[in-house]
Amino acid sequence: MNAAGYRYAASDQAFYIPAVVRHLEPSAFPRDAALIDAQARLTLVDEIVAVGARIPGLSLPHLFLGLYVATLGLMLGAAIRIGSRMYRGRWAVVALGAALTLRHAIAKTGANTLEGYFHPRQLAFAIGLWAVAAFLDRRERMALALLALAAAFHPTTAAWFLVWLTAAAAVARPAWRGRLAIAAVIALLAGGLAIWRGPLAGHLSIMDPEWLAAIGEKDLFPLAWPIDVWITNLVSVPVIVLCWDARRRAGQTVPGETPLAVGAMALVLLFVCWLPFNAAHVALAVQLQLSRVFWMLDVLATIYLVWALAEGTATAAATWRRAAIVAALLTTASVARGLYTCFVQFPDRPIFAVDVAHQDWRDAMAFARTTDPGSGWLADPIHAAKYGSSVRAAGQRDVLLEALKDRAIAMYDRRVAMQVAERLRALEELSWDTPEGARALARRFSLDYLVVDHQVDLPLAHRSGSLFVYKLR
Repeated sequence: MNAAGYRYAASDQAFYIPAVVRHLEPSAFPRDAALIDAQARLTLVDEIVAVGARIPGLSLPHLFLGLYVATLGLMLGAAIRIGSRMYRGRWAVVALGAALTLRHAIAKTGANTLEGYFHPRQLAFAIGLWAVAAFLDRRERMALALLALAAAFHPTTAAWFLVWLTAAAAVARPAWRGRLAIAAVIALLAGGLAIWRGPLAGHLSIMDPEWLAAIGEKDLFPLAWPIDVWITNLVSVPVIVLCWDARRRAGQTVPGETPLAVGAMALVLLFVCWLPFNAAHVALAVQLQLSRVFWMLDVLATIYLVWALAEGTATAAATWRRAAIVAALLTTASVARGLYTCFVQFPDRPIFAVDVAHQDWRDAMAFARTTDPGSGWLADPIHAAKYGSSVRAAGQRDVLLEALKDRAIAMYDRRVAMQVAERLRALEELSWDTPEGARALARRFSLDYLVVDHQVDLPLAHRSGSLFVYKLR
């Protein structure tokens, strides 16, 4: 409820669903395959989900719902596990679980602590938290295995957890430092090979002005952030340091905690080292979006803040009532905010939308799935935001432009970026929702259908309530 309910085919699923469909239907997306593959070839999650989608009787909407619920369950389980290691009472653990429901954005990184839809990044984060719990249990090999699993779902999220826990292991296990150094060298060599001849070949090029203009995303460059964003993201560092020091002086630190806190600072150091390459617009540095390490710092700071509120340095006997009050307050805040979000801020959204929520759009996209798989579609460039899902995700058909996601994917490949830029220019020059403009775009880009929310003078192919689907040729 804090994420405004569950939604299928929302936001970043405009990429993930078509990537899965590409494995299920080889003939799908003949026009936009290059755009989809620009990011899909760098991950395994589309192949993994496609395996699950082949289970008889299991639809993509229900599979994504199951993955979403599993993600939340894993996050809650990891919170309980970590809290039970770092706190002295059960009420503090309850408080931590409630605190983690208070969804918020990690400023200017494109990441949220909770999403209202299944996102592989959040699943990888949940698995990463289990790796943190394994580290606190001194089960480093289990932590490594968990991070390998997380990497299958979202490589960069797993990579930042790996940096964090490797640095922590170097502090906790001095005898391992030589082996960890060798492993780091091997990892660097593997990365160099991937850049030289592997899937990252060509990604050390400098993003030129045309490429940057196609992306149009200033949040990718931290040196352009306003000061309040820097403060918001960096405030986690003093919170971690001060709370860890208070626990150390009070004799409340647990085995593995100090290395974990020190390892978190390695993420800050990595971010600082990355900044010059990002500022120089090195493609790989921009694509890594390393500013998302602040998500890991945010969760560790949250763990410490809950401790400070619920327990602090008071004696164990004196903390149970305080922790119960904090747990009750955080739970009340979460429930109140969730109710406000679902019933006041977004009253038209169901709490669980297992399929596309917008009925007219759902029906129009059902019609789209009955058309030729090679057909090209024209729709409002921001149709995904307007109707809750994209033509590619809900209709499983190529579309001229889905402005929000296409510009994000353009970051991964210059040729794709130039294609997106060409389509953006065409839409600026021609009115896509008029007969003349739609026909001109159809001739230029070989489009077959127009979906629009008003009547136009074109042959009608299908009507879904307030939406009209017209033939363009």
